[in-house]
Amino acid sequence: MAGVVVSGAQVSYISQDCEEIPEFLGRKYGHMAKRLDLSFNLLRSLEGLKTFSYLEELILDNNLLGNDLLLPRLPHLHTLTLNKNQISLESLLDHLAEVVPSLQYLSLLGNMACPNELVCKEKDEDDYQRYRYFVLHKLTNLKFLDTRKVTRREREEAVVRGAFMKVVKPKDAKASSDAASTSPEMHYTPLPSGSRDLTNHRGILGKCRYIYYGKHSEGNRFIRDDQL
Repeated sequence: MAGVVVSGAQVSYISQDCEEIPEFLGRKYGHMAKRLDLSFNLLRSLEGLKTFSYLEELILDNNLLGNDLLLPRLPHLHTLTLNKNQISLESLLDHLAEVVPSLQYLSLLGNMACPNELVCKEKDEDDYQRYRYFVLHKLTNLKFLDTRKVTRREREEAVVRGAFMKVVKPKDAKASSDAASTSPEMHYTPLPSGSRDLTNHRGILGKCRYIYYGKHSEGNRFIRDDQL
């Protein structure tokens, strides 16, 4: 078939602009493929993987896979790369823990799931390290995550505090603006008239909409030596 490259148990179907896995791939190679590379396509669904029950490596970089990603159960899969897709984190990790129990190598670079400078310049090494702890808490058998080997210290930290490393996204600006627009309007009034009487020195509490900038404050005058 055009576009298919086969080498032993390795099957590649790269840059074919397919939105789903062609049926003929599974029919012809599903029973023998141990490594499948579907990079640089337009995949939104992985339904066609059901016949690839012997897969050990699956490469899905540079596709359009999102949070509705569903893998069939692949008991032998130890390597999965999902770089540069459109995936967020927690639902994916729970799903992977269930369907790929032998997973040892996972790469999520270039997704919102992976907080590094590839997706956001505001992220730093601390953000990335918290992400690693959270992933290792969910997927305890991982030996490599993204481009780094999992260290013993990371594994220990993941056990102790990985569950608390989930990053919670704040409400977006539009939601905050909408909430503000629906909140009751606050009305501010000047101080009571009694507070404006110069001969009345009683303390009075109230709210005022005027702001005093201190331009006429005595503290702003220069004091000369002969005035001391």
